[in-house]
Amino acid sequence: MARSSKATPIASSRNATCGPLRGRWGPTIPIGGWSPPATDSGACAVPRRRLTDDERELWQRVARSARRLKPGTDPVLPDTRPGPVPDPQAPLPDIPAIPKAARVLPVAPVPRRVATAIRLDLAESVGERLAREPVRMDRNLHRTMSRGKLEPEARIDLHGMTVAEAHAALNGFMMSAHARGLRLVLVITGKGRKPSPDHLAPMPARAGILKHEVPHWLRLPPLNALVLELREAHRSHGGTGAYYVYLRKRR
Repeated sequence: MARSSKATPIASSRNATCGPLRGRWGPTIPIGGWSPPATDSGACAVPRRRLTDDERELWQRVARSARRLKPGTDPVLPDTRPGPVPDPQAPLPDIPAIPKAARVLPVAPVPRRVATAIRLDLAESVGERLAREPVRMDRNLHRTMSRGKLEPEARIDLHGMTVAEAHAALNGFMMSAHARGLRLVLVITGKGRKPSPDHLAPMPARAGILKHEVPHWLRLPPLNALVLELREAHRSHGGTGAYYVYLRKRR
């Protein structure tokens, strides 16, 4: 008997209907008229395994601990969906304008008189320096003189003179007053001109040259031997623009 040239394919794992290799080498030819049952989804039917006693007991324990929801209520799950992404090209929302009344700030009241003069001369004044010196004359007499109650016996006005003229005039006046036996004389120097526009310069010129030079001259010979006390005058006798000079007694 002659054998047929056509051999019947044998089903193997390579031609299995189920599994990840399904249909990789073409359709499977059934053997003996049997083929695997087909499912609606096209997947292979997997036989179900029966639960063991331990698994069944665990499932019953979980079922007993579960609580039934109220009728008509569904479980509310959190919304994990991402929110809308803002469009970077979208125009910005309009910002409401600030009312004009809210933009006006209260203005602090400005004083009528504003001090514009700035004192940059940090050195103490002549009057302050003289006030720190010890009193050499009688204290009661000094107190009376400081209050303007002691009238000067003579006076000289150096205001308007040059430095050289004032120095010579002061020397002659003091020598004459001491020779006459006078004790209290008044030397008027003036307060000096107001600071010039360059008073804010790094080295401003000192105002009132004679006011600062007279105390220095009175401490030089020959006048230093004649002067006992030097103080700034009371305002009734010129104030900061004049000096009280109390002379020593004539020997």
